[in-house]
Amino acid sequence: MKRLLLSLALAAAVPAQAAVDPPPVRALQAPHWGDGLFFFFQDRHFDALSALMVSQHFDRLGLHGDEAALLRGGLLLAWGMHDEAAAVFERLLTDSADAAVRDRAWYFLAQVRYARGLDDEAQTALDRIGAPLADGLEPARALLAAQVALARQQPDAAAAALTALAEQPYDPSATTGPARSWWARFWAWLGVSLATDPQGRPVDDAPLYARYNLGVALVRAGRLDEGRPWLERLGTMPAAHESQRALRDQANLALGYAALQASEPEAARTALERVRLQGPSSAKALLGFGWADLALKNPRRALLPWQELAGRDPGDAAVLESRIAIPYALAELGADTAAEAAYSDALTRFDTEQQRLQATQAELQRDAWLDALVALNPADAMAWSRSAETLPPLPHAAQLAPVLADHAFQEGYKTLRDLQFLHAHLSAWQGTIASYRDMLAHRRAVFEQRLPALAAEEGQLAVAPLQRQQAALETALTAAESSGDGQAFADERQRALQQRIARVRAALQDLPPEQQAAHAERLRLLAGRLQWDLAQAAPEAAWTTRRALQASARALDEAQARRQRFSGRPTDQRQAFDDFARRLDALDARITRLLPPLQRTAREQAGALQHLALAALQTQQQRLGAYAQQARYGIAQLHDRARQPLDTPEATDAPR
Repeated sequence: MKRLLLSLALAAAVPAQAAVDPPPVRALQAPHWGDGLFFFFQDRHFDALSALMVSQHFDRLGLHGDEAALLRGGLLLAWGMHDEAAAVFERLLTDSADAAVRDRAWYFLAQVRYARGLDDEAQTALDRIGAPLADGLEPARALLAAQVALARQQPDAAAAALTALAEQPYDPSATTGPARSWWARFWAWLGVSLATDPQGRPVDDAPLYARYNLGVALVRAGRLDEGRPWLERLGTMPAAHESQRALRDQANLALGYAALQASEPEAARTALERVRLQGPSSAKALLGFGWADLALKNPRRALLPWQELAGRDPGDAAVLESRIAIPYALAELGADTAAEAAYSDALTRFDTEQQRLQATQAELQRDAWLDALVALNPADAMAWSRSAETLPPLPHAAQLAPVLADHAFQEGYKTLRDLQFLHAHLSAWQGTIASYRDMLAHRRAVFEQRLPALAAEEGQLAVAPLQRQQAALETALTAAESSGDGQAFADERQRALQQRIARVRAALQDLPPEQQAAHAERLRLLAGRLQWDLAQAAPEAAWTTRRALQASARALDEAQARRQRFSGRPTDQRQAFDDFARRLDALDARITRLLPPLQRTAREQAGALQHLALAALQTQQQRLGAYAQQARYGIAQLHDRARQPLDTPEATDAPR
């Protein structure tokens, strides 16, 4: 993980456009992809990863499937789950038809392999990238290529990979725009930000890191004359913020020690004096500054930085070395008495430091300090970039600060924190499952309570008689259509007229014969008119009736299907309740199986951290022992030198 963090910290390049040229807003084509991005932009990375995994399982991501796979793989990679991340990227290489997506997958796969120490395989993955990476990843690819080359003992190849990036323009006044794209947000989550100018060229820290790595690579390759200009450019640049000032100090420190190794003490002094007096590189710079003065045969001047350094935190190895260097310089000046006193003072300080280390070791034997450390450094899920920075109240806590700053301890601490998070997450899910059980029991009870009333309502709907009536009506309609006289479609008014005509026809029989003929003719005309109206309206009436019968047939079919569904509903619903209960039981049993191994692994990890801290303190003790041995040897040398004049003829009158 150390190599991955270094790579990500130096390699990230965020495609955030400047305010004058905002990036276009892309509409999401799949709401479930937006759901995962919502969690991601809310810094709920574990929820984002869970949402992406669920959406991919049910194939809900549509056109955003490749992007979602890249984000999921990146989250897994950042969380240190290298096997799972590699599987995601390898599937992308097989399934995706987009060359840009495959190139990104090769890049991330190279990250995975480099983090695992598979340097040759990482180089193979980098070689498969076919075109410059988009979204600002090209500077990151160049830095990764350089790191892989250095790991493969190929400093020349590292220099070649970095040259193009190091020569890109740099504007310290540029500001980073808002991280609007999810790629920008992802790299910002990793803790690094890089702006681009309107032409898309990097204007922030990536070229600076490239120049530093290039200079170091050339120095390691024995090409000091070529590496020096790159480090000089960094060592004399204006810095816009603290990280750039720290990088400038680091460049001057590397330049100074390279000059010392090349026996160029004056050049070393020039570089080291540019390092800030207060900063992460100041202790080593003061130590090297003193050695440069000593190499210039000026031990008196060498005492100044070493005496400043000797008063600092004894947990720094440079401080301990300065306490040995001071009496050495005094001895070079011929101040043997002062040198012996300084050696004795160093021995006293070393002994005091040993006692403090022993007290700290005794405190580390207890478990409470680690629990306090976790409590004082809270972090959200998947907060792999959050380190332990606040120390618990411990005796001689300064002795523990270098231990906690060690990369191995920080990585172990993050692993412990992840284990504790997973344990807490699963424990919370146990409570959630209990809530689901209560909800299921309530729904089952309500269902059983309402079932009789629903059954009664369904029983009141007798579908079979209605279906028989439907069939009779359809038969009657067919007969009416066949007759064509329209009698079957007469409305109430027309039926009343038919009845009235029938009564009038009967009444005509009672009239005298001379009156019957005149009234019969009028009655015939009225009956004919009514018959004509019925015949004219018959087609439309038949069509309307047919439509109504079809609608009623559909309603009856739906009612019949509903009755059939309801007849099996109680059994099906009870089966659904039982299935859900079994699923809850299976999940609960799975969580119950997972919790003890998680708890056991967390205890083992805590023990490993404790052992790591104790081992680091033991290393400090061994270093103190070595320095104490050097101090005793220096005192012995002073005593030998003090006795040497007694054997010379000029000292024959000296006291014996």
